[in-house]
Amino acid sequence: MKALVTGAGGQLASEWAAAAPAGWNVTALTRAQLDIADEGAVEAALSALKPDLILNAAAFTAVDRAEIDPEAAWRTNRDGARAIAQGAARIGAVIVHISTDFVFDGALGRPYQPEDKTAPLNVYGESKRAGEEAVLAAGARALVVRTAWLYACDGRNFMNTMLRLMRERCEVRVVADQVGTPTSCASLAAALWAMIELRQAGVRHFTNAGVASWYDFAVAIGEEAQALGLLEGAVSVRPIGTSEYPTPARRPSFSVLDCEATWRALGEPPLHWRQALRATLARIDHPARDGLLSAGS
Repeated sequence: MKALVTGAGGQLASEWAAAAPAGWNVTALTRAQLDIADEGAVEAALSALKPDLILNAAAFTAVDRAEIDPEAAWRTNRDGARAIAQGAARIGAVIVHISTDFVFDGALGRPYQPEDKTAPLNVYGESKRAGEEAVLAAGARALVVRTAWLYACDGRNFMNTMLRLMRERCEVRVVADQVGTPTSCASLAAALWAMIELRQAGVRHFTNAGVASWYDFAVAIGEEAQALGLLEGAVSVRPIGTSEYPTPARRPSFSVLDCEATWRALGEPPLHWRQALRATLARIDHPARDGLLSAGS
């Protein structure tokens, strides 16, 4: 069986390709190799590769930059999603599309179920919601998976940013009134393959278990990293309010996803986010490892 993953320069695509079960031949294409918003390029790539399965992990994920350059966000997150899904329909491939908790406004007061009404607060969320709609309308067998707060050993993400800052400073200030669920790319990659095996379709939610604020996440990163010898000593983490850290894009205050249906379908107890964080940090060989201290957000 042949699979294609787009956005191969990103952290999820790498984990997903590495986790491929026996019998799957995965081709991973970066944006330079395949711009998913270029319909001609998509048609040519799919005609040449003829994949049975496509994971669309390509996305414009710079939340604040999307407010400044909305055209770029819409081009990838909506137009690109549509092009790759329509291409999947033409060749009879299954498409799995990655979406986000930011399609919600955070005002519901309980974890969001897949069927709950979406109401994004920013351009990134709006463009991702439009991408979901385009994928589901394209005519292919489609699985849209919403997730949240992704991180991995490599790449631009909150965990790596915190590790860098904690090596540079004696104190970091982190927002404490935005709540979600940190999710490791390794956990999501394994879940995606399991959902594919189960022939899941429609909209599903997947994160690790539990909830946290960005402040909670930062404290855990510091504690776990110090225990593993990735930090020389403890760093003070000071909680602040969203109002003290203004950003171009508004963010939901409570974007926890209800993943109970997905966890039941997978048939295994979900991994708590702190356990997943510990496992991810344990894969880092040394604090000077290339990529560990890369800037990101």
